[in-house]
Parts: sequence; C-alpha cells; structure tokens
Amino acid sequence: MVIAFIAAIFQVAKTGWANANSDIFYLMLFWFFISVIEVINPEGASVIGWLKEIRSAALYPLLITTLSMVIFDEIKDLNNFILLVLIFSTLAALDGFKQQHIGLSKGDIEFLASGGANTHLLWGRLRVFSFYSEAAQFGASQAHIGLMALILALGPIQKKYKVMLLVASALMFYGMLISGTRGALFALIPGAFTAIILSKKFKILIIGGVLGICFICFLKFTYIGNGSYEIYRLRSALNPDDPSLNVRINSQRILREYMSDRPFGGGLGVTGANGMLYNQDKFLSKVQPDSYWVKIWAMYGIVGFTLWLGIMMYILGKCCGITWRIRDEGLKIKAIALTSGFAGILICSYGNEVINTMPSSIIIYMSWAFIYKMPKFDQELTDAKLLTN
Repeated sequence: MVIAFIAAIFQVAKTGWANANSDIFYLMLFWFFISVIEVINPEGASVIGWLKEIRSAALYPLLITTLSMVIFDEIKDLNNFILLVLIFSTLAALDGFKQQHIGLSKGDIEFLASGGANTHLLWGRLRVFSFYSEAAQFGASQAHIGLMALILALGPIQKKYKVMLLVASALMFYGMLISGTRGALFALIPGAFTAIILSKKFKILIIGGVLGICFICFLKFTYIGNGSYEIYRLRSALNPDDPSLNVRINSQRILREYMSDRPFGGGLGVTGANGMLYNQDKFLSKVQPDSYWVKIWAMYGIVGFTLWLGIMMYILGKCCGITWRIRDEGLKIKAIALTSGFAGILICSYGNEVINTMPSSIIIYMSWAFIYKMPKFDQELTDAKLLTN
C-alpha cells in the first residue's frame, strides 16, 4: 500500500487527490492520530504490540480509504470491484465445499495440526474456513457477500446475470452455514433489514420484513432442522443460555470492573493475539475480547470506543443518505448492496473480530470510498441519458 501510495503521488493528477478532501478522510486521519497517541498510554503496553495492532486498527482504514478515493474515479472501477469480490467469494465458497465434502489440502491439515484444531474441530465436526484466516472470518464474509449477490440479483439486469448471482448467493450462504460461525447470522439479518429500508419500496419493505421475522422465529422458536449440525449451530446464536455466550458476557463483566477507572484503555495490542504475544504481563492479555467492539473498548477505553462507534455510525448514516438520494436504478442497487454489507459487518463485529480482518476490512473500506463517489457517478449517468434522449 505504501508503494501504491507513492505511485499515486506521481501518477494521479491533482484533481484526483482533491477527491480525498472529504469528511471520511479527515475522520480516518483523526482516528489514526488517536491511535498514534495510544503509544504513550499510561498502562505501559508493549510498543511492538502497539506497532502490530495499529496497522489493522487505524493505518489500513486510512490508507485503503484514501487510495480508493484518489485512484478509483470511474463507474467501471466500481463494477470491476464488485465483480472481483463476487468471483473470489464464490471461489471461497467452492473451496469450503471441497473441505467439507471432498477433503482437506496439505496446508489445511497443517493449519489444524498447528493449533487450529482447538477452534475448528468441535465434537468431531469441522468448522470450514476455506482459504481464509479462520472460520469466523470466512462465515461472516460469506454472509456479507452472499447478501450483496442476492441484492444485486434483484436489480435491473439481464436474466442470465440474475441466475448467476442467485447461484453465487446460494453457494455463499451454504459457505456461511458450514463455517459454523454463529455470528455470521448478525451480518445477514441487519444487512438485510438495511437493504429493505433503503429500497424505498413499500411492498418490498412489508414482504421482506415479514420474511425476516419468520426466519428469526423459525430459528428461535422451533427445532426444525436440528438434525443438521449447521442449522443447529446457527440456531444456538439466538439461545440466551448458550455456554459460549455466557462466557463472553462473563468476560465483559470482568472487563467492565477493570476498565471502570481506565477511561483510555490499556493501549493498542494489549488484548487478543498481540496481547498474548507482546503483553503477557498485562491483565487484559488474559481476557479474550471475542468481539471487535470489546477489543476497541479494552484498547482505547470508553472514550476511544465512543469515538470509534460514533465514527462508524456517522459513516453508515452518510452512506445511507447517499444511497437514499441516488436516482439511477442500476447504481442504486449497487449502493444498497455495499451499504447493507457494511451495516451487517459492523453489527457482526460485536460478536467476532471481522471488520478489522482481511478480506472484510479491505472490502468495507473500499465500499465506503465507492459509495462516497456515487453522487458523481449518478450525475454522469443522468447526463448520459439526457444526451442519448
């Protein structure tokens, strides 16, 4: 990304760099500044841990969003981005299918043997992870892109493309199921409701709302399909007595007491994987966050968490506002898909570290940039229609 940044300095015209002059750039720059200051957090977390953590927490959002705003300035860039995301996510679903029904590759077996089996082999059942870092990221990403594909299939496109998108969506939803990632459900449901609202169509709002409620009731109040391990595990996401959920609630209770007099947190890299590697002497390294929201709270404190959540909600609101005003139907459905995907991943990140992990992170940050560019794209399409008429 640094090389790309340097190349952009020499290759992109000043008018392109002017695109970075937007609120999203200044928000990411502000968050990066807050993250840099965390190196002097009085709790004394490791500087190496801070250096490792700041990349995903603040540097990548700043660099990826800025580069995307500067470099991608045409509608074909948006179309290529969506196409690449759909292709690679479909390939991931097919690789997950292979893991589940055909067998594991040598690399997969080595991953499980080196410690991955602790979290990816439960009661003799494989939590499929495809070629992702782990199953939670795979499941959430499949739900995210599967929903995008489904939304795009409902747009004004040729029938053959609708069929292809529906098949890709079905494959990815299956990938979500076999991942055994219960939190993926919370990428799917909030994203779907966001899409229904942004559609601005009363009929879709009613039908979609009823179907969504029926789906939740099916999981919550019935035992249908419990013979399938995948459905049983997904259903457990709505069980308030689930042991895993209670462990997380207990961990948050412990953190609440510990963080009560630490408004600025314990510092970057003090918890999670970097906490175990570089801050083993710190209390927070012993408590697994199991949530990116909780991780932000532990690292930045309640002050930092409030700022981060405020930034995320502002960007989501801005994206919804942009999507709401788009006139071109084809562009609007793409905006709905990207915005709904962000909404789902943001909520899903309460249960798992998703929004800060590849590939979801780069897809979300680039989605922000493309949504911000859509008023320009919308005007270009409107002008083109006027010229042809």
